[in-house]
Formats: sequence, structure tokens, C-alpha cells
Amino acid sequence: MQAPRQPDATIGPLTVSAYRIPTDAPESDGTLEWNATTLVLVEIPGGNERGTGYTYADTAAAHLIKDKLAGVVSGMDAMNVPRAWDAMIHAIRNLGRPGIASMAIAAVDIALWDLKARLLGVPLVSLLGTIRGSVPAYGSGGFTSYSDAQLRNQFEAWAALGITRFKMKVGRQPELDIQRVRAARAAIGDQAELFVDANGAYTRKQALAFAQAFSELGVSWFEEPVSSDDLAGLRLLSDRAPAVMNIAAGEYGYDLPYFRRMLDARAVDVLQADASRCAGISEFLRVGALCAARSMPLSAHTSPSLHAHPCCTLSSVEHIEYFHDHERIEHMLFEGSLTPINGNLQPRTSQPGLGLEFKYPDAQQYAIT
Repeated sequence: MQAPRQPDATIGPLTVSAYRIPTDAPESDGTLEWNATTLVLVEIPGGNERGTGYTYADTAAAHLIKDKLAGVVSGMDAMNVPRAWDAMIHAIRNLGRPGIASMAIAAVDIALWDLKARLLGVPLVSLLGTIRGSVPAYGSGGFTSYSDAQLRNQFEAWAALGITRFKMKVGRQPELDIQRVRAARAAIGDQAELFVDANGAYTRKQALAFAQAFSELGVSWFEEPVSSDDLAGLRLLSDRAPAVMNIAAGEYGYDLPYFRRMLDARAVDVLQADASRCAGISEFLRVGALCAARSMPLSAHTSPSLHAHPCCTLSSVEHIEYFHDHERIEHMLFEGSLTPINGNLQPRTSQPGLGLEFKYPDAQQYAIT
């Protein structure tokens, strides 16, 4: 029997743009304050279709795509995403893999996967290989800049979507953290799961003390209690925190060796990864395989409408972060963005690719490049 003929599609010139979207209120965590988020958008034509990808990064990522990556992938076969990914990795050798370079590659790689699925006329989750129909989401926000009332209102809105896991920021003013966690627990009740994220704000001894105190308030997830670069400190927390509490980190991983080192160090109970940072869906899938080989749960960091498709293809994935900044931007600027149903994120399968269409008229006011 003759194999089905694949679409004949050559990657055309890339279109790159960036948008700076103000937050809806002042936001901060244990180590950073911000008032806007920048989205870098990539569109790639091929055949009669156009793929869309994006990352949340500095405008430097947009310039790097235009100057370094666009010429590398243009003219290549749109059906051969791994070859294009490998070519981009080689192109940034002298720039360094971590940081902006990997975020830039991520946006292009995501657009390439979206394009391939659209050329084949299938949802991305079907192209990658579906093993489940949806993935649990956890609500993430609870910024240190929020009042108790703001925190309560945000958590109540997520509870109305069926979400039963809630994450808040801690660490900016440690003397207030216990009171804030108590307020969060009161808002969500005794049955819901409560997560905290220090963004590396604590010292090792501080983190150990807070782990015990948070555990007494029913906190089951302690994210970046110390810097994610402090693997020994994370290992200390993983070994000595209460048994009911998971230590999590990994959102700043940009390549597979980073995640392997974190697992080799036994630094976490749950590994995090972000396809919009770690060079795209291509590398995110490899992280999923690495977790499966180590019997390690994987949690997707932010960008919920992006992560739903690849997460439904990985047995190691535990949940997806429904991060306030990103879900808000995705609903503002993308037709087809996802909202949890009964607490789960379900990829759109009625449309090919990611099922997202960028709303250019709505985005124009935020355009910066």
C-alpha cells in the first residue's frame, strides 16, 4: 500500500511582533515587581496555512528571531520540525542556550508545530498523540501586592471554574506570610489544595521553618523555597520538609541538561517546565520523557492555552498552571483560548493546530515592535 502523500510545504518568511500588556493591578512576588507583560508573537506561512507561536519574554527575543532565526528556518520543509529546531540550536551556539535565545527558539518552534498540524488538518494534540482528554489546572496568582480581599476574590473566581488547587506568592515580607496564608486557607476552605511560591526569596533555614509552619495550614506544594540554582538547598528542603509537602522547581530550565542535573541532585519532588522558555514544544516533550524515565511528576509552568496540547500527550504531567497574567492575556488576544471546565483544561479539537487565532485589532494598542 502506498503511504499517504504529505503536504508539500516550504516555510515562508517569518512575521515577528511584540506587545506589552499592562497588568490589571500592581503585581509582585518574593523577588520581583512588575506592571506589564511582554508577548512575542511569531507567524510562519507554509503551503496554504499559517502557524502561530508565542512566548512571554523581552523584546530582545523578537529581535533575535528576526536577526538570527528567521533566515535559518525559512525555506525548510514545514513537515520536518525537528530539523528546523536542530538548525536553530546550532545557529545560537555563540549566544548561549539559556535565557532569551531559548525563548526565541520556543516561539518559532511552537509556530512550526502549529503549522504542521494545520497543514495536516488535525489538532496539535492529535498530531503529537493523545493519551488523555484533559489535564487538571491550578489557579496561580495571589501576588504579594494583593490585599486579603483581592486574594480572596481571585481564588473564589477560580473555584467557580471547578478549580480545587490554588497557588499564592510568598517571601516579599516574610513576617506577613503566615497571616496571608491563613487568609488564603480561609478563602478556599479546608478541602482545597493550597500551594505557595517563594520565587527563591528565602534562605535555607528560613525555608525549613516556613515549610513546617505552612504545612500546619495545609500547604501541600512549596515552590522555589530557595533559589532554583541552589540544588543543595532544594535537596535539603525535599529531604526535610513535611512528607505531605512537595518541593517544586524547574521553571527557569532552558535545556535538557538543566532538568537532568536537577533530577540527578534529587532536588525536587515535582519538576516544572515551560514550553515557552525551554526552546518550545520539541524540548518540552523531551523533558516529559525524562520525567517518565525517572518516575517524576511534571507540572507545566504558565501559558495554559499553549500547554494543554502537549500535556495531554505526556503520562508524566500532573497539572498545568493557570497563571493569572497569561490566562488573562490569552483571553484578551487569542480567539480560542482555554478556560477550565470542572477544573480541567481541555485542548480544542474542533480546530487544527493549537486552535488559536490572534486578535490583531485588539492587540494593536499594545504593539511595541
